[in-house]
Amino acid sequence: MQLVNNLGKTPLFPLYDENPTRITPYLTYGLIGMNILVFIHEVNLSQPQLSQFLSQYAVIPQELTTNWSGKWITLFTSQFLHGGWWHLISNMLFLWVFGNNIEDRLGHFKYLIFYLACGALAALSQWFIGMNSEIPSLGASGAISGVLGAYIIRFPHARVRTLVFLGFFITTIRIPALVIIGLFFVQNVLSGLATLQTAAKMSVETGGVAYWAHIGGFVFGVILAPLFGLFRGD
Repeated sequence: MQLVNNLGKTPLFPLYDENPTRITPYLTYGLIGMNILVFIHEVNLSQPQLSQFLSQYAVIPQELTTNWSGKWITLFTSQFLHGGWWHLISNMLFLWVFGNNIEDRLGHFKYLIFYLACGALAALSQWFIGMNSEIPSLGASGAISGVLGAYIIRFPHARVRTLVFLGFFITTIRIPALVIIGLFFVQNVLSGLATLQTAAKMSVETGGVAYWAHIGGFVFGVILAPLFGLFRGD
């Protein structure tokens, strides 16, 4: 089993935001492309090869605890691994919708540093909850949660065209970013608090979702984005 950073555990799926950019978001496109390429590599591996690949590049908290100098790099490599097609698609959808505006505000280079830093800090947040866990943790949504944290404080009133599932009824509505991202954060806080008693068995008790990576990434995104120049020029 793996503990995945998956933004897709919600009945709300953003399709696009009504928030134009001033630049071409090359890095957002590049990050999406890199995640897709790595996943294509994953699906072409045999099961033993995949297990070895994830063991080498995903964050395994127990190994990080006992061998920090040898495993710190997994805080970054794990951000480009995914546990399935839906895991990949849902994460990349959120990055596609919200990443371009943050790249626009921070600039290409600072956006990349911000993204990777949020992802690493998100992984450390999940590690802190279960330092002795042997379950690999992987996925881009810790970093993307940082992007969401930056977006909600910079563009809270931006309208997001959102796909909504209400049982068998599916529709689209325009929702302020404050609402859709705020619901995402509250959902993760409630789910994260509910798992504190079973941190050592996260993959079983939470359906494999790394809630504390989401929470940590979001909080650090809110903290770091202004320091990277999110409001510069306003």
